[in-house]
Amino acid sequence: MPDHVHVLLTPIVDDTGTVSIPRIMQTIKGASSHKINKLLNRKGGVWQEESFDYALRREERARQKLQYMLDNPVRAGLVRHWSEYRWIWLRDIK
Repeated sequence: MPDHVHVLLTPIVDDTGTVSIPRIMQTIKGASSHKINKLLNRKGGVWQEESFDYALRREERARQKLQYMLDNPVRAGLVRHWSEYRWIWLRDIK
């Protein structure tokens, strides 16, 4: 989406336990901000400080949220089918 990002993921477990959502978001935002600023030859913030996160506990809900995310560019009028949107990366839900 031109103005926001959706991510559906399963955090990995390391020696100290599950990696926290804030730590995951900090890593994603930091790496992508650096790359975006480099590509645009600029400096400064890219992302908002806060993010909205929602913990899913059942696979059926994950599939519902995934479908919502996939349909987002369709609802926005950017494509006719989610598979036409070039920015979607999808890996099967286990």
